[in-house]
Amino acid sequence: MVQQKEPNTYENQLVALGRVLQTLREEEDSDVLVNAVITYLHTEFDYALIWIGLYDRLEHRLFGKGGITPNGNLSVLKQRFTLKPGDILEQVVIQQRPVAVPDLRAEQRISDWRKIAQKFDIQGTVVFPIRYRDRCYGVTLMGSTGWGVTPRADEKVRLSIILGEFAAALYKIEMEWQRQQTKQPDKPLLEILAKLRSLRGLGPRLEAVVTHTHEFIQASRTSIYWYERERRYFWRRVGNRPKNTGLIEVNQPASGITVQEVSGFYQALAADQLVAIGEAHSSLKADTTTRLMQQIRARSLLAAPILFQGELLGFLAVEGTEPRIWSEVEKKFLRGAAQMLALTIPVDEMETTIERIQQDRQLTAEIARSIYDQEDWKATFKQTAEQLCKRLKIERFLVLMYDDNRGEFEICYQNFPGNRRPLTSSLAALSAPDLKWLQESKTAIGIENLESEQNLSGWRDRWLEMGVRSMILCHTSIGHPLEGLVVIGHEAPRSWHRTELELVRIVSQQVGFILHQWQLHRQTEQQRKIQQAMQWGIEATQRTYQVPLLEQATLQHITQVLQAPLAVLVHWQPGQSTGQVLSSPPPNDRFAVNSNVAVPRHTDLLIRWALESEGTFSLTTKEIPGNSRQWLYGSGIGELLVVALRTAPQHEPTGIVIVADEAGRHWAEWHLQALNLLVNQFAWARRSLALTEQLISQRLKLEQLAWYKHRCLEETQRTVLAGLARLDELRSPKEPLFSTRYQQIVRSLHDAIASLNQVIQEEQWQIRLYPSSLSLITLLKRALERVDPIIKERQLWSQVHDETNLLISGDILKIELVLYELLTIACQRSAPGSRIDLWCRQIDTRWFELCITDTGHIEPHLLQELESGRPDWMVPSILDHPPGLHLLVCQSVMKAIGGQFNLYKLDDGRNMSRLVLPIAPSSNATRFG
Repeated sequence: MVQQKEPNTYENQLVALGRVLQTLREEEDSDVLVNAVITYLHTEFDYALIWIGLYDRLEHRLFGKGGITPNGNLSVLKQRFTLKPGDILEQVVIQQRPVAVPDLRAEQRISDWRKIAQKFDIQGTVVFPIRYRDRCYGVTLMGSTGWGVTPRADEKVRLSIILGEFAAALYKIEMEWQRQQTKQPDKPLLEILAKLRSLRGLGPRLEAVVTHTHEFIQASRTSIYWYERERRYFWRRVGNRPKNTGLIEVNQPASGITVQEVSGFYQALAADQLVAIGEAHSSLKADTTTRLMQQIRARSLLAAPILFQGELLGFLAVEGTEPRIWSEVEKKFLRGAAQMLALTIPVDEMETTIERIQQDRQLTAEIARSIYDQEDWKATFKQTAEQLCKRLKIERFLVLMYDDNRGEFEICYQNFPGNRRPLTSSLAALSAPDLKWLQESKTAIGIENLESEQNLSGWRDRWLEMGVRSMILCHTSIGHPLEGLVVIGHEAPRSWHRTELELVRIVSQQVGFILHQWQLHRQTEQQRKIQQAMQWGIEATQRTYQVPLLEQATLQHITQVLQAPLAVLVHWQPGQSTGQVLSSPPPNDRFAVNSNVAVPRHTDLLIRWALESEGTFSLTTKEIPGNSRQWLYGSGIGELLVVALRTAPQHEPTGIVIVADEAGRHWAEWHLQALNLLVNQFAWARRSLALTEQLISQRLKLEQLAWYKHRCLEETQRTVLAGLARLDELRSPKEPLFSTRYQQIVRSLHDAIASLNQVIQEEQWQIRLYPSSLSLITLLKRALERVDPIIKERQLWSQVHDETNLLISGDILKIELVLYELLTIACQRSAPGSRIDLWCRQIDTRWFELCITDTGHIEPHLLQELESGRPDWMVPSILDHPPGLHLLVCQSVMKAIGGQFNLYKLDDGRNMSRLVLPIAPSSNATRFG
C-alpha cells in the first residue's frame, strides 16, 4: 500500500483537491493543465515515477507531456510511444479502464517502458485512462519501487476526480480549436443577401452569388447552370473563370448537359437533394457520375438545386479539377446560396407569370361557360381539347373514365392530330401502387420522360407505341373516389411548369363535373332497367299460369335486360336424376345448344358448380367442363354467367340459368344484380305454379276417390238394408229361441249400418264432428277385437296397463278408427313373437293419455317429417304413401277433433304412439284390476 509523504489530514487533502480542480476548470492552456496535474500527483501521492501521455488518434500513439522521475531526468518522458496490438497502453486507451502491473521491469506487453523501469528500478505500476464521454484523451502512468503496489480506495476516488476533470478540460480545448478552424458560413451568406438586395436584374444577382461562393469555397470553378424545359437540358448561364493567361483552358466545361444522359443527377436535383462528388465518394450511381464528370470536365463537384415552389430552375455548382472532400460547412453554404438565389427569381418573372395566369383564367372561364351552355358533352370536350392543346402546345388530349368493376379506364373522348393514330381500346388495369398514386394525388402529375418513369409500368409501352413521350395526368374528382382521368400527351420529353400543372388541374375538375353527371345518368339507366325487370317479374307471375310459358318468357327477358344473345335453363323435378335443356331463341348457330339431351344433374360439373355456389359466378369458355360441352356447344360462346334456381333454404334447387355471350364480355355489377333478381323471382314464380299444378292435380284425384268411395258406401248400405228387409220378412215366430237370436243379429247389423247414415248424408265432401262419449274400456275392447286377427297371425303378445273406467268424449267414431289404425300399423311393423303394450294415464281432470309401444322398425326421417312437417312439398316424401300417409291422416284427424297424436322413439329403442284424448266432464275414474 502506497503511503502519503506526510500524514496530511483529511481537510488538507480536500483543500489540495479543490485547488487543482479550480485550476483545471479555469485554465485554457493544455501545458498548464498537465503541469498542475503532475504537481498534484507528486505532492499527494508517493510514486517514484509519474508520466502523462496524450493520445494522437490519427497516428494511434501516445506523446509524452512530462512527469516525475527518480533522478530528475525528464527527457525520457517527452518520447512518443506507438501503440501496438496487445500492448497494455493500447488496452487502456481502447477499453478505457485502469490496469495494474505488479512489476513493470518484467512486463513484456509495455514495449519501451520495460527498459525505463529497469533503469529507474520501478516495480508496482498503475496505468489510468484520461477519458471524457467515452473518449480517451491519454493515459497517466504512476510507478513505485515496491512490488505490486496499488492505490487505496480513497486514492482511486481522488485520481478518478482529477483525471476526469482533466479530460473534460482537454475536451473543451479541443472543441474550441475545432470551432476556430471551421469556416463560418453565416457572415458570407449575409453579405450575399445584402448584395442581392442592392442589385437589380437577374443577371447581376447571379454573378454576385457566383463571386461570393467562389471566394468562400475556393474551388476551381463556380457556375450556375439553367434548366431549359422544352429541350430538357442544363446550360451554363454564369461562370467564374480564371484570369486570361493567353492559354486555352484544358478543362473547359461543356456548354450544356442533357438530362437524358444524366437522368439520375436531374432526379436528385428535382427531389431537392444536394449532389456531392468527391474523392472516393459520390451521391450518384457510378455510370451517372462518370458521364456527368466527363461533361463538366472536373474531378469533384458540389451542386445545389435552385428550386422555387417545387419547380427546378437550375443549380449552383462548384467544380474542382482535383479530387476533393467537401466539408459539411461548404455543403450548407452552397445550399443556402442556392436558396437565396431562388427567392430572387419570382421578382424577375412576376410580370410573365401574371400575364400567364390571366390567360389561363380566361381559358378556364371559357371552358366553364361551354360546360354549362352546351348540352352535348362531346362538343364541350372538343372545345376544351382545342383550347388546352393550343395553350400547352401539345398533341393529345384524352378523357378516361374509371371502371371500378374491372379496374380499367374506358376512353370517353380523345383529341389527336389528323396524321396520328387514335387510342383504339380501353387501357388495362393499373397496379395497386400506381392506382393509389393517382387516387391520392392532390394535383396534376407531370411526367417529363415516360421512358425513364418508374410509375405507370402497365401503360408505358402502350403510350410509347402511340408516340407519347411526356404527359400530364390529373384525377377528375380530387378528394373523392376515382371516377376519371384527364391525360395530356406530348410527343417529346418535356418539363411541365407549375402553372401548366395547375391549369390542367382546374380543367380536370371541370371535366370531372361532366363525367360525374354522365356517371349518374348511367347509374339511373341501370336502376331503371332493374326496376323494369322487377316490374316485369311481378307482372309475369300474375298473368302466367303455365310453367312452360313462364320459362320461355323469363329466358327471353333475361337476354333483353343483360343484352346477351343466349339464355339457357336446365330444369328438373325434385328427385329426378336428369335435367331438361331449354333456351331462348339463339340469334345464330354460333350460340346453339342441344335441347334434346338429358343432362345428368349429379355428374355434370357445370350443374354441380352452380348448386355448390351460393350466388352467381362467371367463367370463360376454356373453363367449361367437357361433359357440359356436349349440350352447350356453340362456337360463339365465350363468357358465361351461371346461377341456380333457389327459393327457401330448405327447398331443393330445381334448375340452373346460364347467360352466354361472346368472349371478352364484361359483366357489370348491375348485370349481376338484375340477373339475381330475375332468377329469384322466376324461381319463386315457377315453384308456385308447379306446386299449384301439383296440388290441383292431387285435389282432383282425391275428389274422384271420395266420390267413388262414397257411391260405393251408398250402394253397400242400400244392398245391406234390402237384405235386412228380406230377413225380416222370412222371420219365423214358431221357434222362440231362434227368433230371439235372429233378432239380435239383425239389430247389430242395423246398428252397424246406422253409423254410415251420418257419413253418407252429411260427410260426403268434408269431415264433421259428432260429439259423444264412450268408456275407455269399451273403446279399448273394440279396438283390440278389430286387430285380434293380426295379433294372432303374427303371434304377438298384447297387454293393457293401468286401465281405468273413464269416459272419453269427442267424436268417438273417428277416435276409434284412429286407435284401430295405430294398433294395425304397430302390429304390422312388429316382428313375430314380439309384444304390443297399451299404457293408460290420466294427465289431469281434462285430458287422458293413451300410449302404444312396440319394438318394430321405423325410418328416422318418418319421425322427423311427421314431427316438423314436410320441408318441401315438391320433393317426394315418405308421407306420400302408407304407412306414413296413414299416420299423417291420423295426426290431422286428431288435431281436427281436439285431440293430439305423436310418434316417438324412446331411449330403450321402443316406438311410442301417443294419443291425448279429452275426458268427459261427468266421468268418475274407477280403477280396474
